[in-house]
Amino acid sequence: MNNKLELNTSRKFCSWLIEHNLSLSFSTYQAGKLFFVGMQDSGQLSVFERTFARCMGIGRDANTDSFWVANLFQLWRFENALKPGQNYQGYDRVYVPQVGYTTGDVDAHDVAIDDRGVIFVNTLFSCLARPSETHSFEPVWQPPFIGKLAAEDRCHLNGLAIKNGKAAYVTCVSETDVNEGWREHRQSGGVVIDVQKNEIVANGLSMPHSPRWYRDKLWVHNSGEGEFGYIDLKSGQFESVAFCPGYLRGLSFHGDFAVVGLSKPRGDKTFEDLALQKKLEKKRIQPRCGLQVININTGDIVHELRIEGVVKELYDVCVLPQIKRPMAIGFANEEIHRILSLP
Repeated sequence: MNNKLELNTSRKFCSWLIEHNLSLSFSTYQAGKLFFVGMQDSGQLSVFERTFARCMGIGRDANTDSFWVANLFQLWRFENALKPGQNYQGYDRVYVPQVGYTTGDVDAHDVAIDDRGVIFVNTLFSCLARPSETHSFEPVWQPPFIGKLAAEDRCHLNGLAIKNGKAAYVTCVSETDVNEGWREHRQSGGVVIDVQKNEIVANGLSMPHSPRWYRDKLWVHNSGEGEFGYIDLKSGQFESVAFCPGYLRGLSFHGDFAVVGLSKPRGDKTFEDLALQKKLEKKRIQPRCGLQVININTGDIVHELRIEGVVKELYDVCVLPQIKRPMAIGFANEEIHRILSLP
């Protein structure tokens, strides 16, 4: 096994981060890591990682400097410990895990912030949920075709889009209502559901992920086809904007750009017989792992961060605007004993 990790950028990727004054965070459940990518004062790329088992959805609160991360059995809120203008060993953000909820292994996927707080996709129980002060979670919504709350991953509910402060749209791999029934419908059984209306607004997708409402459009990954695009809500059709050479998960926006996450298909039954593999073979290219920056107006892939080695699958990506070089405190070393912040 290759335990090395190598990150390579396209020629102007670092210039793009500097020009737009932003950094990125992304998660990999396969390697159990939360990564932060920014810029050092020297002009070199800064890559910082922390270990969190089965690290999945990242939910940033646009009104504060905090964000939430789902892992194997917990949901954590991270807060910045630095005051404005402060610096810690060259970092302008030091994120500390401040509040944690134990959810149990519910296979939490997307995490988002609505007008009531944090909400997450509870994939095992096929529902949207909130953390609870007294229980593993508080279920708040289920797809209309799901008959009961059961730990059976019936439809592989995975993605969540927030619109005007409300949970607005979700993605499911299928409409099935039996234990792991979605596995039989990976090629074309995927749907997008309007949460407020309890209606399916698009179907025929292949393992859709990462719905996001941005600039009055519902963007989504048609992951089994390797396509990034949007749903025409009048016709219910998926409109492809760009093909990406990998299994797409994770989506965040800044200006005219979408930042998407690519994974290498695992080679197991979850990914076999998908159209993505046939497209890659036709184009004579191998699947990639990394981040790609797409111009949403033209569909051009303008920048790329490629990942080689031990990390082969990503789940989520989050743009961190107005932040040059972030880091996070973990639980494994003594830094967490010494990092103190006062109101």
